[in-house]
Amino acid sequence: MLKTLAGFGAFGLFWGAWGAALPAVKAEAGVTDAQLGVALLMVGLGALCSMRFTGYLIDRFGGVVLPVTVLLFGACGVLPALAGSAVALGGALFLLGATSGATDVAINATGSAAEAETGRPLMNLAHGLFSIAVVVASLGTAALRASGAGAFPVLGGVFVLIAVLAAAVLAPGSTRIKPVIAEKAPRRLEPALLVFGGLCALAFVVENAWQSWSAVHLDTTLGAAPALASSAPAVFAAAAATGRISGNALLRRLKPAQLLVAGGVIAALGSALAAVAGNPWLALVGIAIAGLGTSVCAPTIISMAGAWAGPERRASAISTVTTIAYLGFLLGPAMVGAASSVWSLPTALGGVAVLAVVVAALGPVAGRAETKHPR
Repeated sequence: MLKTLAGFGAFGLFWGAWGAALPAVKAEAGVTDAQLGVALLMVGLGALCSMRFTGYLIDRFGGVVLPVTVLLFGACGVLPALAGSAVALGGALFLLGATSGATDVAINATGSAAEAETGRPLMNLAHGLFSIAVVVASLGTAALRASGAGAFPVLGGVFVLIAVLAAAVLAPGSTRIKPVIAEKAPRRLEPALLVFGGLCALAFVVENAWQSWSAVHLDTTLGAAPALASSAPAVFAAAAATGRISGNALLRRLKPAQLLVAGGVIAALGSALAAVAGNPWLALVGIAIAGLGTSVCAPTIISMAGAWAGPERRASAISTVTTIAYLGFLLGPAMVGAASSVWSLPTALGGVAVLAVVVAALGPVAGRAETKHPR
């Protein structure tokens, strides 16, 4: 359990610092907004290239994959701060994405294995810790940037923290997590994995849509003051952390499919309220409700996929599900932007509420798929 929490904490520390340090990375690399946008696409491309393969590595080599991937992720996180051109930044972000995708699979597979070993829910708690780490690292980086720190001191400092966590918590005992027989890994994309992956992709569309567009919605649609509009992502992240920690406790009383349905319904209500709100404060309430609801969806689905797969196929199954789901995470903000250009931003965000309803409606389908274990 401690390894899972430490892995998610390290993951959150980097991504919280990254968002706050990105303006410094852009300035020091000397790239335009357009060049930065293209370079950032390399993060997603790198992740998609590594996630499935990481599942195979975990099945083949066991628990030692986790500390190795986390350490490589922290090291590659420093590379964008060293880039001096658009090409160099794109290459650095591809490596960052590849190691980020590998780390994502490794920490989720480790969490699923810990749930099976202890018989207690863990994934929502771990994802909640990730959200808390993002908020803490973002605020800490903002303070460092205010004092004049550049990209390298910030990202280099995060690497040191990640390396300490990897050496002190993740590496000891990692070889005791045994690999499985490679021949028993799934060789085809099974329908249950499509269900879990597709549903998780929808959940990520909802989650990342609000994470990316909430501040813009308050600013452009509702005319909020800059400070109030800028607080929207932090409100969403704080609500998500609260929802995940609470959801982890609720799993002692609810079945995962029931929590998934409840999360989808709450996310839909919050999204609808935020989309139609007539003032920024009411929209913030809706954003917080949306964060509470959508936060439990993806961790619960990943946990269900791990339970479905069993010990001999867990890492491969989770790598498949997270790869499919990552497409939703990447496409969500772009889909909202495209829809808002055709209609309006409130209408596009109202569509996000509809997607949350779909997640809730398909929750029982995922629950039935979970009970049909592979042979």
